[in-house]
Amino acid sequence: MTTFSESVRKYEQLCEENDVPAETVMAFLVELSQKERYNLYMNFDNEMPEDLKERFDEGMARILKQEPMSHVLGYSWFYGYKFIVNPDVLIPRPETEELCANILSRMDEFFPDQEEIRCVDIGTGSGAIAVTIAMEEPKVNMSATDISADALKTAEKNAEENGAKIRFLCGDMTEPLLAEETKYDVLICNPPYIPEDEEMESSVVDYEPHVALFGGKDGLYFYRRVFDTCRRIMKEKSFMAFEMGWNQREAMSALVESTLPEAKYEILKDMNGKDRMLFVYFGTL
Repeated sequence: MTTFSESVRKYEQLCEENDVPAETVMAFLVELSQKERYNLYMNFDNEMPEDLKERFDEGMARILKQEPMSHVLGYSWFYGYKFIVNPDVLIPRPETEELCANILSRMDEFFPDQEEIRCVDIGTGSGAIAVTIAMEEPKVNMSATDISADALKTAEKNAEENGAKIRFLCGDMTEPLLAEETKYDVLICNPPYIPEDEEMESSVVDYEPHVALFGGKDGLYFYRRVFDTCRRIMKEKSFMAFEMGWNQREAMSALVESTLPEAKYEILKDMNGKDRMLFVYFGTL
């Protein structure tokens, strides 16, 4: 007989020994059991059901080898929505939820009386941003692109599962949009922004798609790609929203000022006080 308490304590110790955050144990158990934490704690001294223990042991064995918990579960939560994740897409990060919140806020400010807001998510991956914005703002007409057909299959499933209506296009960054006559009010992009020589945790490098991580020598390659073509697809009054590396403020500012001198921009900090979001504005409020 193994109690919840005994199993949790065992894996918390193993996590410390294997450089895995100890809080992963309870987070994983909550998802597997589909119980609230307080319910688990109330039953901490009770025996863990055998089928749950078996799945818990199997999953924790994978997590202790640095496999992301979201891959073990097959899904991740983002902005209150459930998203399928797999090795074809980047696991959505909590800090990206802040980007979504700021986008929704800027939409209210920029387009208060507009009946439809045309929006495109470049490099959509799992579709987390596109689905979230489409679900949270009914006025949004959402399109999304990705170079990976496999990633788009996952994004399409996530849109369907969450009830979001999104037009998906396969292609490299803005390229699928350039041949069209559609102009957009909002362009969103959370591109790969990690410099190619930066060391990463094995749980990221070994299990997540490199195409979604690395942004060239300085991490800014994909921003340049968007900045070089964005005026061809953006309306006169519009804005762009990007996630960025916490240490890229100076380089990003210089890039915006040199390539889009007519635009206004701001760099926002995340909840940890780090520079993580870039907003570029065309036209006036």
